[in-house]
Parts: sequence; structure tokens; C-alpha cells
Amino acid sequence: MKLNQIPASKGARQKPTRVGRGRGSGHGKTASYGQKGQRARSGGVKRPGFTGGQTPLSLRFPKRGFNKPNRKEWAIVNLEQLDKLQVGSIVDAQSLLKAGVIREIHAGLRVLGKGELSKAEVAA
Repeated sequence: MKLNQIPASKGARQKPTRVGRGRGSGHGKTASYGQKGQRARSGGVKRPGFTGGQTPLSLRFPKRGFNKPNRKEWAIVNLEQLDKLQVGSIVDAQSLLKAGVIREIHAGLRVLGKGELSKAEVAA
């Protein structure tokens, strides 16, 4: 037996309340929407963030910063990552990609100074 084959126990599943179906239902006339007002009208529920015609909160706050549309993305490599390469191997974007040091070649490489090189020589 699977989870989707287990029947619901008696009384566990109820039919949804049908509003606006007469006074006897307990949800007749205004169908639990109350008297008048924006929410009582058809199509009256406004989008999230709508503040009744005043300037929305997202527009009242000052905007900070700037994202350059044509900025260069660099592939970052630390010295400790270069230590994984074999002695005498050539260090370029293709070899680092093949060795799994970087995932993607962007605009170029940036070598940062975190860690130390313990090997004698790595050609650049």
C-alpha cells in the first residue's frame, strides 16, 4: 500500500464552505465580505504592497548603490589553490579550468594572496 492509496478517515475531509448561497447558509447576502468598502467589491483586492493610493513603501525609501551594466566578472584564484598544480605546469585559464581550480573563465584571472606556495616553481 502506498501513501496516496490510504483512504481518509471519516470526517477528515469536509466540503468547502459555499458562500453567498442564501441566508440559511450563514454566509448569505454579503458572503462574509462585510458592508461596502474596497474588499467587498468585485476585483477589489489589490496587489501586495498597495497602500491605498499613497506612495508605496518601496518608493519612499532612498535608493543606494549602482550596478554597472557592463562590469567585468573575474575568475578568482588564491595562492593556496595554485599549490594543487604540479611543479613546472603552465598556469593559464585553460589549465586551471581543466584542473578544476576554477569553474568558468570570465573576463580574466585574478590571483589573490591567500595562502602560500610551498612548491619551488610554477610557471606563469
